[in-house]
Amino acid sequence: MPPGHTGEGFFATRLNDVVGLARKNSIWPLPFATSCCGIEFMALMGSHYDFARFGSERLGFSPRQCDLLMVMGTIAKKMGPIVKQVYLQMAEPRWVMAVGACAASGGIFDSYAVLQGIDQIVPVDVYVPGCPPRPEGIIDGFMRVQDLVGQESLRRRNSEQYKSLMDSYGIQ
Repeated sequence: MPPGHTGEGFFATRLNDVVGLARKNSIWPLPFATSCCGIEFMALMGSHYDFARFGSERLGFSPRQCDLLMVMGTIAKKMGPIVKQVYLQMAEPRWVMAVGACAASGGIFDSYAVLQGIDQIVPVDVYVPGCPPRPEGIIDGFMRVQDLVGQESLRRRNSEQYKSLMDSYGIQ
């Protein structure tokens, strides 16, 4: 519950807090899974870990309907432009989570064909370590994304700092 003033029959708070609360509890993830981290994500969607309790039981496979891009597994350099295109098709506000060592840094694949971290092509908000990360680690990373979403100002995406970050990635 956001901070505010409570009286008999009413509750008053800031619009920023209400929008943040609604956004953080209704994130629709877009899984971009390529290898073993994707298998751990599949386990996360099962009844044992119950990802639905975070308001994210609906996985979207259309970028235009999703808020969170979850990149899991090894990303080859040929797939880099596709990841960026998927990111660009997502509506603002959008967040990115790099799941596993391969998505975060290329993992054990230090070769010419593997992208050494997706932060070379899209801005990453949360990194989840592990090879592959346990479902609990993915849940922890998702909760960090929820914290970011809940605390984000409505006007942050219009700031000069945000625009310069997008320009550094070649995103208009």
